[in-house]
Amino acid sequence: MKCIKPLYLLLCLVCFNCLNRGTSNPVVSKNQSESQLYVTVLGVAQDAGFPQIDCDKPCCQSVYSGEERPKMVSCLGLIDLQEQKKWLFDATPDIGEQLQILKSQHLNNGKVADAVFLTHAHMGHYTGLMQFGREALNTDRLPVFVMPRMKAFLETNQPWKQLVSLGNIDLKALKADSVQVLSPHVKVMPIQVPHRDELSETVGFRIEGKSKTLLFIPDIDKWDLWGRDIVNEVKQVDYALLDATFFKDGEVDRPMAEIPHPFIEETILLFENEHLETRSKIYFIHFNHTNPALKTSHPVKDSILKMGFHFAKEGDRFPL
Repeated sequence: MKCIKPLYLLLCLVCFNCLNRGTSNPVVSKNQSESQLYVTVLGVAQDAGFPQIDCDKPCCQSVYSGEERPKMVSCLGLIDLQEQKKWLFDATPDIGEQLQILKSQHLNNGKVADAVFLTHAHMGHYTGLMQFGREALNTDRLPVFVMPRMKAFLETNQPWKQLVSLGNIDLKALKADSVQVLSPHVKVMPIQVPHRDELSETVGFRIEGKSKTLLFIPDIDKWDLWGRDIVNEVKQVDYALLDATFFKDGEVDRPMAEIPHPFIEETILLFENEHLETRSKIYFIHFNHTNPALKTSHPVKDSILKMGFHFAKEGDRFPL
């Protein structure tokens, strides 16, 4: 659409450092009675959280000064109130607080979770499993759904191997593009994506409910390295929570080719000529501490919101 490019050019001229102005992200739904089946956002930060360890930059110092609130690591909860079941997508370093939120604000069915689904073996996405061990919760065969390489990694490396051998977790094998039926109302399908697969493969998840579908891809190298067209994938769902680790090239003081992710500005360019209906399905998630979009408010967010895109926030709910 003709109105998009001027907005995008204006966006690129804005200072991308850790300022603290602008508007906040709209909430999808916070009405608990609105849907019996929904996904909730339990975290939005990149693996190391916000603030990040030993960070003296203004972005992290804004948390210590009280200007910003801490953000938990990227994670989703899936709740089916009719069936009294709940599922966790990724086991983050913040899993204790995230599971408490799931229990106290969404569903207390006597289980910490009915199952956990893992995307891959990077620190922010699976290390929370340690809380299920005998030093902590000491769970009894909690189902953990994993891809084949991820399963082998957990079965053969300590301390994860001990969780398996002691029966704290029960690994359930997933297959890419194969549907897993969770309840009469919910289906989940892992979708493999390219992403520095040193220890395991990486997947996103397509979560299908009674009337709506959500796509969750918190980590991917670059959209053009994927065997699928992300624009078409977004068009086929109702919500798309997409990797927004970095805003733009040069954001961190290291070669960013070593840590490839789709920059927010790259994703915007891919979708800038799509209809508003398509752009408005996108909710950016998984923000690095340096990303200005992680701030509660920022002028770059104002410009992007005007284009129809959104920023996921802890507490957001997506009715399915």
